[in-house]
Amino acid sequence: MGVFDFLKGKGKEPKDSKAVLSNPVNGKIVPIDEVDDPVFSQKMMGDGFGVVPSDGNIYSPGHGKVVSVFPTQHAVGLELDNGVEVLVHIGIDTVELEGGPFDTLVKEGDTITPETKISTVDLEGLKAAGKENTVIIVFTNMDQVENYDLSVTGETEKGAEIGSVTAK
Repeated sequence: MGVFDFLKGKGKEPKDSKAVLSNPVNGKIVPIDEVDDPVFSQKMMGDGFGVVPSDGNIYSPGHGKVVSVFPTQHAVGLELDNGVEVLVHIGIDTVELEGGPFDTLVKEGDTITPETKISTVDLEGLKAAGKENTVIIVFTNMDQVENYDLSVTGETEKGAEIGSVTAK
């Protein structure tokens, strides 16, 4: 590499447009159109999937960085390494719990991998509040998504490869 090749864009590795998706929580993976919330199931916020959790430990669905942590701790915004934006939303209609059963473990700017625990939720606390516990993963910049493939549904362990999302 020449001294000034970086100015010409040489020597820079192209960003991989395909990101592997990992199951972020132990539980049952369902397509987004089966999530019991019309805003998500009708893909108003983007495509994605849901996981009905068997425990309250929520991990990142891929490699990237944290771009936003909601003050109510019910959701975390991520950007995968390929530029696809991901909303990890814990439960249905849980914003009104104002943080109650949630504990966000990451902050804006943190680098994340599928081994990064981003949040915990008290599933019994959600149940007591009358809230569904489905963890919803939504790609919020669908105009930048070339292809999304959910290749695994049903009971799956955290960290299992479940599909991919490819950026344009």
